[in-house]
Amino acid sequence: METGTRVDNVINFTINIMKTLDEFVELFAELFDTVDPEEIHADTVFHDIDEWSSLIGLSVIAMVDDEFDVALKGDDVMNSVTVEDLYNRVVEKL
Repeated sequence: METGTRVDNVINFTINIMKTLDEFVELFAELFDTVDPEEIHADTVFHDIDEWSSLIGLSVIAMVDDEFDVALKGDDVMNSVTVEDLYNRVVEKL
């Protein structure tokens, strides 16, 4: 197989960087100051979290860029409902 193809990139990403959904949830939960991380799960509707704000939305975008090397846009965050939806958008952007 030719190196540098999309398939190679996806395989390398998955092996070297990709975090599980549970790891993503943990990283997401760490962005909140006043919410107990144990209260945030894959099926959490994050827009309903009292501490949710546009600033945390930007923090999510930055976290995804740092941890996954994926560029989410504001629309990706706004159009997601659950934490798992966000994770799936990251996976889609590989």
